[in-house]
Amino acid sequence: MVALTGGAAAAALGTAARAAPTAPRWGTGMDGQRRADLGDGTYLNPILAGDHPDPSILKDGEDYYMTHSSFDASPGLVIWHSRDLVNWTPIGPVLTKVLGTVFAVDLVKHDGRYYIYIPFMKAPWSTDLKDFANIYVIHADTMAGPWSDPVDLGIGGLIDPGHLVGEDGERYLFLSGVNRVKLARDGLSTIGPVKKVYDGWHYPDDWVTEAYALEGPKLMRRGDWFYLISAVGGTAGPATGHMVIAARSRSVNGPWENCPHNPIVRTRSDAEHWWSRGHATAVEGPGGRWYLVYHGYEKDYRTLGRQTLLEPIEWTADGWPRALGGDLSKPLPMPGKSAGPHGIARSDAFDAPAFGTRWSFYGATPGEAGRAQVGKGALLLKGKGTGPQDCSPLTQMVGDRAYEISVAMDLTGDVQGGLLLFYNDRLFFGMGHDGARMTTYRGGKAAYWQEPAPATRRLWLKIVNDHHILTFHYSADGQHWTRHGVRSETSGCHANTVDDLASLRPALFAAGAGSVRFTDFRYRALT
Repeated sequence: MVALTGGAAAAALGTAARAAPTAPRWGTGMDGQRRADLGDGTYLNPILAGDHPDPSILKDGEDYYMTHSSFDASPGLVIWHSRDLVNWTPIGPVLTKVLGTVFAVDLVKHDGRYYIYIPFMKAPWSTDLKDFANIYVIHADTMAGPWSDPVDLGIGGLIDPGHLVGEDGERYLFLSGVNRVKLARDGLSTIGPVKKVYDGWHYPDDWVTEAYALEGPKLMRRGDWFYLISAVGGTAGPATGHMVIAARSRSVNGPWENCPHNPIVRTRSDAEHWWSRGHATAVEGPGGRWYLVYHGYEKDYRTLGRQTLLEPIEWTADGWPRALGGDLSKPLPMPGKSAGPHGIARSDAFDAPAFGTRWSFYGATPGEAGRAQVGKGALLLKGKGTGPQDCSPLTQMVGDRAYEISVAMDLTGDVQGGLLLFYNDRLFFGMGHDGARMTTYRGGKAAYWQEPAPATRRLWLKIVNDHHILTFHYSADGQHWTRHGVRSETSGCHANTVDDLASLRPALFAAGAGSVRFTDFRYRALT
């Protein structure tokens, strides 16, 4: 084993960082995390780094609110707030009763009340959801809540809701396909059947895409026109797949006329910095200019998931949106004056709970939040299952290309605790310890490598992710570190190889009948 102590460890990490590939210069936020606002009147995408897919954005006076697919996270649906479309801070999670995997939602305001329309995919532990997906809605008088429990709209087999008020004053919900159903005036039930209303714009057959997949309808009214912005081409797959298309109509009932310069956004080559760009919403910025907010994969870093991007648009003389961003690897002018802080600290002293913002359970059953208690500098996590694959670990988001995470843990009872980079219950990397021996996890299973870590009930763990190269470290005192004897390469951990729309992210786990006391979780982005 190679022992790295004090300055030697720091020097080794610094050398790795200096040797890393060159990257665009982002701003720096908390814990060294990258930040879009460059502080000179420009910003550099992404506006939300890390896995923030399917953005749904609402302009509410001078305030902007945004939320994203939260998938298997519990609590779910973090609401973000901004005044400038670039700097975002979390208000908190609004979905405490998770009924399944949460796909693309729609955040709207109508008659002074807030609504989020939510597709729940069937959860493995649930027997209540009969179909491929069911659409629910939650509502609140203020964005800070309290939010209602989910209300079942009785819509099965469709996802990606998009709310619109027609010229008749009635409320409608557009869905994948593109289908449509009328809503009751209170928005909490449907009236009549679901009907297909738009067949999409069809790209040439020789274009390389994942699938046609007409989805993500987002609607708005501007002047005398209703605009329908949707996605085709599949959400992952080839870099050139996912794209944004537009159509318009003078009536909510159609007919829908396709934009003559569709697609209005598309990655045309894998040489571009952002791949698979789609699922867009048009929003008016603070200075009166218009923008598209959508997601995309970062070239060479699809492990980070689909990140939130902001691109300026113009309205042409004949009333169509035209994207103006060009090469999104370069800075763009800020929509307005920088307004406020950005992001959330990833390090955690465990003085107060931060579930739903900093931490969330993966695939937890209802009522499982009681497994975790936070306070007085510690996270006490009760064990569950037999390992990372079935213990519902606590995970958190990450948006940096290279970073270091570390934590101290104390074991009580028959339990294994550990530190991971976790994609899903079939793919994870890291270290677990049960007091007698260490288990190395690679590729979603216990590896053959037997690391000779000491038999101890107290241990410090550290993982360095240096541009997909993982190095594990452990320490008996938090000062003198031993480098684990095996490294891993993780660039293939993304949807195209795992068939799951997720990201590789830090996680803490406790498996078994005992409990683990975690302290001093630290996150540090590497430049």
